[in-house]
Amino acid sequence: MPEPLQQGEIDAISADADRFISELDEESYLHFAGLKETYEIAPIYERHERLTQLDTALALGASIDGDRRRRELWKFACSGYLGNFVSEEAERVAELEATLTATVDGEEIPFRMLRPRLMNEEDRDVRERLEAARNELTDEHLNALQLQAAQVVQRETRRLGADSYADLHRSFGFPLDDLAEQCRRLLSDTEDLWVEAGDRFFRSRVGLGLGEIRRWDVGRAWRGAQWDPAFPRDRMLPALEGTLADLGIDLHAQRNVELDLDERPTKDPRAFCAPIEVPGRVVLVMKPQGGPDDWRALFHEAGHTEHFAHTDASLSPEERRLGDNAVTEGWAMLLEYLTTDPVWLERRLDFPRPYEFATEGAVQLLWIVRRYAAKLLYELEFHSAEELPALQPRYVEILGDATKVEPAAADYLGDMDEGFYASEYLRAWAFEAQLRAHLRERFGNAWFSRREAGSLLRELWSEGQKPTADELLHDVTGETLELAAIGDRVREALATA
Repeated sequence: MPEPLQQGEIDAISADADRFISELDEESYLHFAGLKETYEIAPIYERHERLTQLDTALALGASIDGDRRRRELWKFACSGYLGNFVSEEAERVAELEATLTATVDGEEIPFRMLRPRLMNEEDRDVRERLEAARNELTDEHLNALQLQAAQVVQRETRRLGADSYADLHRSFGFPLDDLAEQCRRLLSDTEDLWVEAGDRFFRSRVGLGLGEIRRWDVGRAWRGAQWDPAFPRDRMLPALEGTLADLGIDLHAQRNVELDLDERPTKDPRAFCAPIEVPGRVVLVMKPQGGPDDWRALFHEAGHTEHFAHTDASLSPEERRLGDNAVTEGWAMLLEYLTTDPVWLERRLDFPRPYEFATEGAVQLLWIVRRYAAKLLYELEFHSAEELPALQPRYVEILGDATKVEPAAADYLGDMDEGFYASEYLRAWAFEAQLRAHLRERFGNAWFSRREAGSLLRELWSEGQKPTADELLHDVTGETLELAAIGDRVREALATA
């Protein structure tokens, strides 16, 4: 058993971790913003070698002593230790995704553009060929690397003293078992609701019922192309600026926020936030395309941006950068779901049939929450299994049962996020649903137009990642975080149809 570290040693590791995360975020920004073709994270791991050593992780584990900041640093060190072992695979996967192309009907299409093309393609037969091409590239080039990485993580987790990756995260304080039980209840309680509402949604969007639709149709349905005129490209940024202004925030006066709006061939088409320094330099990256999905992505990432940009600089690195990611995801969702709020739509846009669109948005929320509930259940099985390739049929079965649409078997590895992030998303959806209900009760249905609401948000954002989502919600509302609140949110929206 290693000896506990002295406080000075812990402070030095904390400061090094702050720089390590900053460098990783900047490298991610440069690559995914299309400013750099390669994705070079291995040298960053080398420069901060101590953070990723087994002895460091074990010593931090022995130093927790009930202190949350130390536990967060231990979690970070364990993640860094595992990440170091698979950094080369991660680099190679990112580079392949940036350089691979598929030839479909004589046209050469970059791998990262296959999903956007699926969403925008009207011809169903072409969508099927695009999907097949994406799956073929995934199977041929990506899955071997991803499987190798998963097997390495499985092996090295045992050296960290845990029987499995799932057990390791339980020791970090992740409520995986309670959340899994809530997921099962949510799936059961919303089964009939999804079958009825999902069938109606897909028929209205692409003319196919739940029993007919295939995975290559889902992105097109999600895309909601018929609503494009209501979500024009040139009004995206003004709508965000106006919404923040109503809350008392001048986006362009925020010196610590950068907007990367430039067009680049290899720039990720989806908006993202790069919190390179928290709160000193936060970059909001977007490649405006228009349409409801693009608007949702922009507002989601703007939620992250404002959270990190308002974080109190005096907080420790653990409280600014680590902590419960359900917090920052909850803030992102709070802004994202404004784009499906009928009151916001009527205020911000000259919008036709806002309640119809809000109803569709609620059904989409139900789809994705059911999907993530299934993802968590699958990941718990995956990260406790010995023979990982044998889990491919379970991926298809579990996610297919939840969504009633068979997923691509090729995605059984790539559809998982590090660190049981699905659990963070699920808790964030519950946090958003319950906090939104509170804001509406306290400030009215147009809460997003009230300076008082903006003041409350800035106060809560300033706490960074110090409190958990459960603690934040309880402090503001007195409530306990419950996934059932998401089902209630969906039912309320459907009742207004």
